Amino acid sequence: PAPGMESLPEAVLVRILACIPAVELVLVCRLVCCQWRNLVDGAALWILKCQQEGLSRAESDVENWQSFYFLSKKRRNLIKNPCGEEGLEHWGEVENGGDGWKIEELPGDFGKEFPSEEVRKYFVTSYEWCRKAQVIDLKAEGYWEELMDTTQPKIMVRDWYAGRSDAGCLYELCVKLLSENEDVLAEYKSDTVTIPEGNDGSWTEISHTFSSYGPGVRFVRFEHGGQDTLFWQGWYGARVTGSSVTLEP
Repeated sequence: PAPGMESLPEAVLVRILACIPAVELVLVCRLVCCQWRNLVDGAALWILKCQQEGLSRAESDVENWQSFYFLSKKRRNLIKNPCGEEGLEHWGEVENGGDGWKIEELPGDFGKEFPSEEVRKYFVTSYEWCRKAQVIDLKAEGYWEELMDTTQPKIMVRDWYAGRSDAGCLYELCVKLLSENEDVLAEYKSDTVTIPEGNDGSWTEISHTFSSYGPGVRFVRFEHGGQDTLFWQGWYGARVTGSSVTLEP
């Protein structure tokens, strides 16, 4: 009989397997035989796929190349409607203090343009606390349990806030990592940021990275809010936009 693929040099077999879609490698090819399973579980195949698709990282920085590949391919902002383009769609547990949340066009009165031209709108708070939250279901977003429990990818949280230059305001951010039963496994809560009246209206980024948070994380709950400090009717409170939650390879 003609020699089969098992007779090929391993380096050649790796190059052939690298042409196959990643999901099929894990779900189908890995089950063919012990040799293929070892190649799919090994680093060489995934290093090659990363090189082919332009996913670069120093080899010494990567513990698991398969996880690095999948996390790099999936990397995106998990917050939906981060800039108010869809009104308050996707935001839950909305607290409408004062006159409630409003969406305005950048730069807004007594404000400044956002650092990125892609952001065109922002949410603005009123004269009593306005808060809103979004809960991200990691499994529904494609981050399976073994990946979260074993690899524990870094969870990067970012938000942008600003005030009007003619009014003072307050801003807060609170992010929680939750279990299947929504128990809090890790939490980040900012200080209450005070923006004084007479500020320059510029945008400030706030960020936090969760790492080594332990197994069991299934949801991320993102909440932010603010109010003005002059208690003026209307929308003179903190402005927020560009919120993001990403899982980093």
